[in-house]
Amino acid sequence: MHDHSHVHEHSHAHDHTDEHTHDHSHDHATETITLEQKVLAKNDLLAERNRGWFAGRGIVALNMMSSPGAGKTTLLVRTIGDLAATRPIAVVEGDQETMLDAERIEATGASVVQINTGAGCHLDAEMLQNALTALDPPAGALLFVENVGNLVCPALFDLGERSRVVVISVTEGADKPLKYPHMFAAADLVLVNKSDLLPYVDFDLETFEKYARSINPGVEMMTVSATTGAGMDQWYAWVRGQTF
Repeated sequence: MHDHSHVHEHSHAHDHTDEHTHDHSHDHATETITLEQKVLAKNDLLAERNRGWFAGRGIVALNMMSSPGAGKTTLLVRTIGDLAATRPIAVVEGDQETMLDAERIEATGASVVQINTGAGCHLDAEMLQNALTALDPPAGALLFVENVGNLVCPALFDLGERSRVVVISVTEGADKPLKYPHMFAAADLVLVNKSDLLPYVDFDLETFEKYARSINPGVEMMTVSATTGAGMDQWYAWVRGQTF
């Protein structure tokens, strides 16, 4: 598990002679920003190592992100069932506490490693590096990284993946791209899942696509149902097209 002790490494040393006149809140704000920059810089370095590791083995890694309940695991279970005959598939399953999603993935026959982040709201490059050591996916594998259900933190942390896929369901609001712009700006593909429920919910696809493209004009978008299989062939074709 990633050691978060470095989060508390910033120094509180200062000259106490001007204690009554100095604005310490500004110091702490500056220290926090500097710390965040250091954490992200370290993560980006490890992500590049992961990227090189994948490239050397011909492994295509896809970072799957969504809010809780968007249907990522159901989508992956169906995807593995339909694609496993064509290439080896491995999964890194990120969750804060439970093993439930990993058990569903394991039932498909795919290799899976679980990362429990505890209070952490995202996976980072070091966590993935450690998981890869345990998982040891074969050359040429397709690796799905199911990130923690969260539309904020995962967008900030590069894992070394080939592409980022954001899964949203029609049971969520069409204004999600405006509420979580960093996530949609980082996406290579947006999958609108649970399309079978469109007749029963107030979700306007055109409005959603307009908002998503206002944030990320070039993003690819697909509408699918992991339950019925509608649109999944288009998703599979996109996955097959992901190469180095």
